[in-house]
Amino acid sequence: MSAQQTALNDTPMPSQHALPSYLHADLLGPWDSYLQQIDRVAPYLGSLSRWIETLKRPKRILVVDVPIEMDNGTTAHFEGYRVQHNTSRGPGKGGVRYHQDVTLSEVMALSAWMSIKNAAVNVPYGGAKGGIRVDPRKLSHSELERITRRYTSEISIIIGPNTDIPATDVNTNEQVMAWMMDTYSMNIGHTATGVVTGKPISLGGSLGRREATGRGVFTVGCEAAQRIRLDIASARVAVQGFGNVGGVAARLFAEAGAKLIAVQDHTGTIYRPSSIDVHALIEHVAIQGGIAGFAGAEPLRNDDFWDIESDILIPAALEGQINEQNASRIQTKIVVEGANGPTTPIADDILRENNVLVIPDVVANAGGVTVSYFEWVQDFSSFFWTEDEINHRLERVMREAFASVWQVAQENNLSVRTAAYCIACKRILMAREMRGLYP
Repeated sequence: MSAQQTALNDTPMPSQHALPSYLHADLLGPWDSYLQQIDRVAPYLGSLSRWIETLKRPKRILVVDVPIEMDNGTTAHFEGYRVQHNTSRGPGKGGVRYHQDVTLSEVMALSAWMSIKNAAVNVPYGGAKGGIRVDPRKLSHSELERITRRYTSEISIIIGPNTDIPATDVNTNEQVMAWMMDTYSMNIGHTATGVVTGKPISLGGSLGRREATGRGVFTVGCEAAQRIRLDIASARVAVQGFGNVGGVAARLFAEAGAKLIAVQDHTGTIYRPSSIDVHALIEHVAIQGGIAGFAGAEPLRNDDFWDIESDILIPAALEGQINEQNASRIQTKIVVEGANGPTTPIADDILRENNVLVIPDVVANAGGVTVSYFEWVQDFSSFFWTEDEINHRLERVMREAFASVWQVAQENNLSVRTAAYCIACKRILMAREMRGLYP
């Protein structure tokens, strides 16, 4: 068996020297999945493989205490993170998420996936990510502002328009980015709109940014469907997560003629084989905060979502949702990963054995960071494009990136994920090699 075949068929465990000394092996979680993905691409890197440890070690990790005064006068402490995985190709770039289950392993993995994603679509950024372990639903508006400003102040020593640019992610939005930008600007004495992306339009945000990730998922999904001769106009679509990614992608697929037959979010699962009215569901979620109680579909048990037969499945929630336990139950033609890291390496193998085409997150959901790059460029030039220009540029970047990855996959008999990692890792490691080591 060749090295290439071994890389495709085996699921190697990361070598112990790849584990940072501060991270105990049983706490690896998502970082372990990322390390396995890197091990799988190693046989294809040629002479650049000598630099592979660069990809297995984050450049910088900052763990901060975030104390705030609560509305009742007590003081609460929250743990925050900012991880810069790699900056060989440009400033760190990645969102900030607020979630009660945020861990260092998760933020490390997300920062690494950002490195791969930015390189895969050839955006001149490195990878970074941040988060606070907090349930934002339990915070008042003023408490949310205080925790955002304190966190920003704590990580301001490593962020900046030319250093590391945060953005929106799970449970963060335009308002949070406005607070972050303002806090950073107050600390340095002048307005720095380019320190974050995903801002309100009035503060230097970009048209098209809010829908960019979902639009990218739709664009790449259409490209993948075309390659396997799947007619979008008759496709059945199932979506997990119905926010800015899953909701936007579902709407665009429906407007292209596809039938949305199943949706799952944090409030439940709904199913209607003849198609769900996407616009009615969007209105329902805007009022109720979730899909539960929607009258236009049948409620199902959450676990039954993985048994629904579809043509396109879009996991757009959190990482690790498609795993060893449910992958064999999935009946679909294409999985388009709207979330970051939604499929574990073992699940990847199961899906491939079952002839399910997986379009990986590092390509499929890169629309958000692509338009974030557009926003950053517009902030520096103080010249802003129309929404049509933004969408046109986004679709061109996504189509070109997908075409390059698809070609590598077909020519080398690789999965689309491995092909994307081949392209991305070579770009990152070539930059590392050309720059050399300093001092």
